[in-house]
Amino acid sequence: MLAAAPVAYAARTAPALPVSIARCTSYDTGLDAVMSTMFDQLGGLGGLVRNKTVTIKLNLTGSPALRFQGRPLGSTHYVHPKMTAALVSLLDRAGASRVRLVESCFATNAPLEEYLLDSGWNVRSLKSLSRNLEFENTDYLGLGKSYHRVAVPGGGHVFPAFDLNHSYVDTDVFVSLAKLKNHATCGVTLSMKNIFGITPASIYGDDAGVHEPNESPGSGRVSTCHEGKRQPSSSSPAEIDPSSSREPGHRMPRIVADLTASRPIHLAILDGIETVTGGEGPWIKGLRAVKPGVIVAGLNPVNTDAVSAAVMGYNARAPRGEKPFHDCDNTLLLAEALGVGSANLHDIDIRGLALKDAMFPFG
Repeated sequence: MLAAAPVAYAARTAPALPVSIARCTSYDTGLDAVMSTMFDQLGGLGGLVRNKTVTIKLNLTGSPALRFQGRPLGSTHYVHPKMTAALVSLLDRAGASRVRLVESCFATNAPLEEYLLDSGWNVRSLKSLSRNLEFENTDYLGLGKSYHRVAVPGGGHVFPAFDLNHSYVDTDVFVSLAKLKNHATCGVTLSMKNIFGITPASIYGDDAGVHEPNESPGSGRVSTCHEGKRQPSSSSPAEIDPSSSREPGHRMPRIVADLTASRPIHLAILDGIETVTGGEGPWIKGLRAVKPGVIVAGLNPVNTDAVSAAVMGYNARAPRGEKPFHDCDNTLLLAEALGVGSANLHDIDIRGLALKDAMFPFG
């Protein structure tokens, strides 16, 4: 299936946008009110989403069958269903004409609703919160008629453009709803690393078709993205320089930066009420459950991730070799180099809870 005509989004060169931090220690009490206040601190949700289609990229890393210490997925490495429900409800009240939940479901082309049910979500309850709520598994062509090509403005670090499921282009507002946690390859999993999952495994997966997408993907993206042992399906753009470093700590941060520049995030939200530290999922040795009790939200992903990294006790501008970027390059600085936004805390207007009061060192 050929991609539709390329779409090139302009790189973000505007001044830093505000970021809000809030204290929230429970998913069961006052979550709607906390998030509503945060959005007011950012200028109001209505002006951003009224009469518009809003697409929310969820953070559901790995199979629903993989649980950490038997805990609910939303209390560890998945974004919490109640966080999602609160956001959907607020978007509906703010006048969004259509809300779409998306994720590239691990190793399956089953509908997203089934994946959420397997993850313990109440899908029927979610549907009752919005006048027009859609779901789509974006790991393959899905409900679209063709893939849509998005170009990295000015060229990219690794890929010049990406072919994506229609959901990421057929939208007015793009939201990254992610978990505040570490990542074994990129140091941190925040709003930008979350959208690595917008790449369809049908094209970028280990079992992707050589010439055309495999519409029944059953793998991750290690060979193509992490290790660079193979190129995407030849129907999609190949790497800029196939002779560049194959090291995951070099490739992955650059691919994430390229994706963030090519598919801009309009609203970044980090669920740090309950999460894990030490990695992105239960397959990582040394993972630990923690309760930072915070939410971070902002209108620019680099600004928001810089503040989130500081909440975690990190220097957002740390070079490779310093925590949390022990074995990788800094995605925030790579995205900054593409003009997406500033990773300098001095540029960012932090609203709500003071940074010093929100800090929860992840180690």
